[in-house]
Amino acid sequence: MNTQQCLSCGASEGMVHFEGRGETLSVKGMERRVDHLSGWECQKCGEIELDEVCGQRYSDACDELVIASRKMIGNEMKKIRRKLHLTQKETVQLLSGGGHNAFSRYERGEVLPPKPLILLMRLLERYPHLLTDVKTFGEGADLRGFEHIVHKEHESLSVS
Repeated sequence: MNTQQCLSCGASEGMVHFEGRGETLSVKGMERRVDHLSGWECQKCGEIELDEVCGQRYSDACDELVIASRKMIGNEMKKIRRKLHLTQKETVQLLSGGGHNAFSRYERGEVLPPKPLILLMRLLERYPHLLTDVKTFGEGADLRGFEHIVHKEHESLSVS
């Protein structure tokens, strides 16, 4: 049996060589399988070190998956923005407070939007009537006298 010392836990013969293993990577609900991996695994602490070529294939697959997930979320953001009949500029002014090109980079999948922005966009897609409230809040109006509005489409939640 081919063994070597584990650099993580120090076990003198803890690392055992393996070949032919497959791993499934997962990012934002998307998956990619990487097969025919080889490397070393510590029998004591579970640390895995992939061989150089396999490590590069694994790393490339991770990068591709991250890029694909950014594009998927970017397409979703564009779809929601268009459904709400907003321009990129209006969306940035109302929702994100980012620079003028920020939303364009989100939609192209170059940058992952902040999680609160993704959640807000998804909520507005589900409850588009709330866009009126967002615009009111966003205008910087004096909200001291703001009354809770119950929209006809939805009832208020009550806590018992």
